[in-house]
Amino acid sequence: MALKGAIIRAGLAGSDLIRAHAWARFARGRGVILTFHHVRPAPSEGFAPNRLLEITPDFLETVLETLDALGFEIVPLDAVPDRLAGPEPERPFAVLTFDDGYRDNRDFAAPILARRGAPWTLFVTRDFAEGRGRFWWRELEEAVRRAPRVRFAELDLPAGTDREKERAFEALYWRLRAGPEHALREATRRLAEAAGVDVAGAARDACLTFPELRDLARDPAVTLGAHTLSHPMLAKGDEATARREIVESRAALEAEIGAPVRHFAYPVGDPGSAGQREFALAREAGFVTAVTTRPGHLFAAHAARLHALPRVSVNGLYQSAGALRALLSGLPFLVWNKGRRVASG
Repeated sequence: MALKGAIIRAGLAGSDLIRAHAWARFARGRGVILTFHHVRPAPSEGFAPNRLLEITPDFLETVLETLDALGFEIVPLDAVPDRLAGPEPERPFAVLTFDDGYRDNRDFAAPILARRGAPWTLFVTRDFAEGRGRFWWRELEEAVRRAPRVRFAELDLPAGTDREKERAFEALYWRLRAGPEHALREATRRLAEAAGVDVAGAARDACLTFPELRDLARDPAVTLGAHTLSHPMLAKGDEATARREIVESRAALEAEIGAPVRHFAYPVGDPGSAGQREFALAREAGFVTAVTTRPGHLFAAHAARLHALPRVSVNGLYQSAGALRALLSGLPFLVWNKGRRVASG
């Protein structure tokens, strides 16, 4: 991971050095959907493998300032279909989306966004809002944090120092991600409980409840979207389960907030978690848009792929204006997608 991070950091620095944001308009497209998770004060230094999922409130301010400086117009997710199907806009647009329904989004992000009049979308997982979801990635982090050694199957890994913990986490994370989801969840539960982690309390402490979400939904700048019932990697399960997770999550959220839910986000959202089957299910369920985490900007051709929209993750490991300018240029994603504006698959 350290080498991969260094390569990404060098690539972003190079894109910013050549001022790609100023001249690579062919790569920028019509706009971009940005992905956030946690927004809260920086964690203490040391072992924090999920740090990529959080940015500080100060950096959210930097994001908004940079969007403004580069001429982006912040629009609600509802505006995206028309922005893609209509004539070429004078200004690129940006959409701000926040996944999972974390309480810190309300406490730290919402006041900043309100001061700037910025609309935003919060994708809600039903089980998290009900305080009974499973944050398996956090369970794994806490299990490794508390253990001097990590033992799983044939693995017996030292975990005494932060560096050893990082290596142990990476080894376990990618091994478990490669297998069935039920096995992943069972393994992280067992590891966490053996380390004394309160598995049941994670969602209860981290996420907004439905009463809190109803209060938030009264703000006209806020759009609530569905993010499944239990946050599974949908493509790993059977079709009936995927359909239920998509369809019933919309119904549950609409029943709680008393308003239509038009947008959906695929959990994890990479090609191993959401593909053509899931895109078709989201369309059949009646969502206007559905967003992935496949990296990329938006082009006119995405008007025909509204249920497979790419997003750009604002990664907590790269909290600098230079890295952000590189991402907003679109050039890194055009390179990543081998020159294709619309990714295949």
